[in-house]
Amino acid sequence: MIRFDQRSGFICAGVLLFATVCAAGFVAEQAAAVNTVATVDSCEVSAATHEGLPAVRMTNHWVELILVPKLGGRLMQVRFAGHAYLFENRELKGKYFPPLAPSAPRRWYNYGGDKIWPMPEGSEDAEHWPGPVSDVLDDGDYKVAVVSTSPRCAVRMDGPADERTGLKFSREIALGNDSPEISFHSVMENASTRPIEWSMQSVTQYDTADARDDADYNHNFWAFTPANPNSVYLDGFHVRSGLADDPSLSVQGGLFRLHWLYLQNEVWVDSPGDWLAVVDHASGYAMVERFLYQPNAEYPGKASVIFYKNGPAVEMNERGRPEIRTSADDAPYYMEAELNSPMATIAPGQTHAMDTKWYPARAGNEFAGVAEGGLIAEPLLAVRTATGVRISGSFGVFSPGHVIAHFMDVRGVELTTLRLGNADPAEPLNLSEEVKVPSGTQRVKVSVEGEHGENRGVLGETAVTGIS
Repeated sequence: MIRFDQRSGFICAGVLLFATVCAAGFVAEQAAAVNTVATVDSCEVSAATHEGLPAVRMTNHWVELILVPKLGGRLMQVRFAGHAYLFENRELKGKYFPPLAPSAPRRWYNYGGDKIWPMPEGSEDAEHWPGPVSDVLDDGDYKVAVVSTSPRCAVRMDGPADERTGLKFSREIALGNDSPEISFHSVMENASTRPIEWSMQSVTQYDTADARDDADYNHNFWAFTPANPNSVYLDGFHVRSGLADDPSLSVQGGLFRLHWLYLQNEVWVDSPGDWLAVVDHASGYAMVERFLYQPNAEYPGKASVIFYKNGPAVEMNERGRPEIRTSADDAPYYMEAELNSPMATIAPGQTHAMDTKWYPARAGNEFAGVAEGGLIAEPLLAVRTATGVRISGSFGVFSPGHVIAHFMDVRGVELTTLRLGNADPAEPLNLSEEVKVPSGTQRVKVSVEGEHGENRGVLGETAVTGIS
């Protein structure tokens, strides 16, 4: 059933296994907590206000999400272990501007947060979106519904149809009981009477201000994604706007690397991996965004991943002379991490979906990559000693659980396992432990297992080195 509550303006949705109740204008019923390694409470969904605007608050033991449907269905803030990730424009806090008419002068209200946009962008024809611009896709008042409650809390936001593009966006955001994992199911629907072709793009604005001095930017803020060894771009990436030789950008060790500097720049990457990572070494926190890369699909401009750095840019003035453009819109410190879906041709009334997942994690002073079970700050090492093997490495785990070392022979056959301790996503996992190992051990793998032995992901595998 679906019921609109006049007091709050929220829609409360119920399904057979989740009888929902509108209490104080929203769902409050919760299921029992899941028994995991850490003390875990149920996820919760509740009505809230954010800077005076109606909002939805989703929480579990680790994460708090703030959704503001009125602002174009935006996820305005994510907090993990108390750390806030997303940029919020202080000039627009608490304000709402309805979409402009298509005939009105072009303008964009950059509230911040995370949202969905269509691709490709441009003003060439009806097959390009002239964004960023204030229209119903970006500034429409989205309707909200609770899809399910604990053990999986899910909220859906449905936007209005846009006549120009023919698109209608919907987003379902979910949070479980047992980890900080955040799931997104984004859908674009053809609300027109003609076939349309678009890519869907998730656009996330990360706060890059210095936490100690918001008049300065964070000088130790980075972004990474796997580089394509057979890239269609000359340098392994394409600078679409800004300095072509921007010192922020490089490809090293199989990774595209962005070291955030206060220069306006948009860079396209044809990454063949399934993740990007935003890493704040100053605070010790990171966010990993996972997506499904389809190697044979057509991506807009060949890019599966795009990064945009806000900041000053060189432009030609009315006298034909170059000058540095700095306006109120350029001043905020933020970086956009953007994931593109493949281009999709959609018939009238049909839909196309994109599924992504976020993993907030702890980060160290270094970054080496992303594994199934967590972020790798320092890769796993196993060095033979006189009495055993020393296992070391630093990680930011995605899920709570037991840290398990697997000892294998030269053929990869597991000889035995050993529990090294417990992992908590809110805390860095730093391994440095000497252990006895069975005879014939040649390789070591470390993974995270749940309370009941379920696999929570491998953190690393390595050969044993050193004296024999």
